[in-house]
Amino acid sequence: MIDFLTAGLVLGCSAGFSPGPLLMLVISETLTHGTRSGVRVALSPIITDFPIIAATLLLLMNLSGYHGILGGLSLAGGLFVLYTGYHSLTARPVQLDLPKEPPKSLRKGVLTNLLSPHPYLFWITVGAPLLTRSLKVGPAAFVAFIGSFYLCLVGAKIVLALAVGRSRAFMGSRAYLWIMRLLGALLTFFALLLFREGLKLLGVG
Repeated sequence: MIDFLTAGLVLGCSAGFSPGPLLMLVISETLTHGTRSGVRVALSPIITDFPIIAATLLLLMNLSGYHGILGGLSLAGGLFVLYTGYHSLTARPVQLDLPKEPPKSLRKGVLTNLLSPHPYLFWITVGAPLLTRSLKVGPAAFVAFIGSFYLCLVGAKIVLALAVGRSRAFMGSRAYLWIMRLLGALLTFFALLLFREGLKLLGVG
């Protein structure tokens, strides 16, 4: 059984540090309008993700007896995590492109996250299946996963906003690249666990 706290920490840190539309918005808002604006963008997943979580969790709970479908989702989740891990392992210094716009940071963060496919793909293939399993273990496992995931997701983006607010060179530094490589290695291992879980559900492993 995958440790839910560890899974939340690894997946949350990866989502928090990985380059993407929301991270670029955190950086651009920080450099254009200040650290507080970057932090507001970092908080936007707390607003946007929970309807997605509720919908995917409800769907998967209704499919709890269909092991073939759940196994297929676990394999798809493994591929998604492996793809994310590959991009973390091959990360390059981030190039900053700063649009000059009025500071409506939280609104922009919410819209960016809602329009990005990443949260939907993550919760359908990885997050919701893990939450479904955690509910079978108990409330503590559920809270451990979702709490550690959002603590790391939002916390990582806030840390980056603070770091970029002090020095815009941080996103091109060796420290950032080593963080990404470590996360890439952890994600690759986690993808293998998801593959194993999917094969078990399909009756192969």
